[in-house]
Amino acid sequence: MNFRDFGKYNQFKEQFAGMSPEMKEQMMKMAKEQMKAKTREFVQKWLSTPILTAVALVLGAIVGVLTAFFGSGLLYFSNLRDAHPLYWIPALAIAGVLIAFAYKKFGKGTERGMDMVFAVAHGKEDKIPLRMIPMVIAGTWLTHLFGGSAGREGVAMQIGATLGHNISTKFHFENASRVLLVAGMAAGFAGLFQTPLAAIALALEVLLAGHLELAALLPAAVAAFAACKVSQMFGEGMAITMNDIFPADLPGIWDDYGLDINFILKLALLGVLFGIIGGGFAKTLSLAKSFASKKFPNPIKRIAVGGIAISVLLLVFWQGRYAGLGTNLIDMIFSGSEASAALEIHAYDWILKFALTILTIAVGFKGGEVTPLFAIGATFGTFIATMVGIPLPLAAALGYAAVFGAATNTLFAPMLIGAEVFGFEMLPAFFIVCVMAYVCNGGQSIYQQKKLRIR
Repeated sequence: MNFRDFGKYNQFKEQFAGMSPEMKEQMMKMAKEQMKAKTREFVQKWLSTPILTAVALVLGAIVGVLTAFFGSGLLYFSNLRDAHPLYWIPALAIAGVLIAFAYKKFGKGTERGMDMVFAVAHGKEDKIPLRMIPMVIAGTWLTHLFGGSAGREGVAMQIGATLGHNISTKFHFENASRVLLVAGMAAGFAGLFQTPLAAIALALEVLLAGHLELAALLPAAVAAFAACKVSQMFGEGMAITMNDIFPADLPGIWDDYGLDINFILKLALLGVLFGIIGGGFAKTLSLAKSFASKKFPNPIKRIAVGGIAISVLLLVFWQGRYAGLGTNLIDMIFSGSEASAALEIHAYDWILKFALTILTIAVGFKGGEVTPLFAIGATFGTFIATMVGIPLPLAAALGYAAVFGAATNTLFAPMLIGAEVFGFEMLPAFFIVCVMAYVCNGGQSIYQQKKLRIR
């Protein structure tokens, strides 16, 4: 303290001594408020991230258990349906009516699923009811048991987002709700698909309002890896089984003379085609939802009529070949040989899976779109491979990732999911194809409230 400061202190001391008791009390109150504000600022700046990261670790572990439970149930019901398709698929409409009635009776509001998650993340609503978790799990199990062509990632992300949001209400940090909501979504996707890097990227890309919020990055990463490990401990594994389908001499973007421009152009062409397919899927789904809701305003009637139509189509086309997730088609490609994949996959597989998935989701059945998108992309890649001059396994793998990226309007998530599933040595090829698919998807997304788009 210099002499000038000392003089100011003495001056203030004299002024304080001459104040009335009421004025002194007011001054002390103001000082306490300033101290509290500075304390809150300190905690927010230095302690919020470590605390939320620790919470995200616990959140990820819980989500990992729940996704393993959901995944094992889904596998059981899918196997039950595949063993006796003629028993279950004809009753899809009845299952649909049960789902719609249950949501109307017990799950009002939660039928919006990911739309509700987006609304809370963007501050338009302030609550995700915990009842969303049992409702979406049960609804998705019924959808798959009776043959609906739907995915599973929507359930996993809704489980994680719901838990993350509800836990965040116990903490009064700025953006705690959004940070833990992102972490929960990443945990859900990672726990079910065993791809934590892609899960982190997907949660950040699809959820945040117009910008990547780096405050959520560390908690999301911790939650994703925790969920991945815990679900793995409970029996969840990688969805794809590969039986040496990738030859050792797969072409790369570099040759002995540097960049292989011819190969790069082939990859770019594939990316354009995958972008059109993925963007077309998102746009068609949006139009189908709008048409179905206008044509049949009553959700019970809508799902009943739609269920009858889907049952007929599923039974007409190969008695359930296009029912459920579409992992049967993916296994045909990657679990055998290249020759068997070429024989078992038909040119129209991707079209029928495309149409039946849109119809299933549009009329109100529960599930997601991502796993069917994997199947659509892989089967289309198999179909188009020889025309473009790309090895079949490589084209199928690229389609698996890029159609998903184009339909979700994401850039980094499909690159990472391709690398995590098929090998990081293929990352340059995934980069080129996914960039082109992103550019050529027409700005469409199955997540219609998604606001982020890299320009």
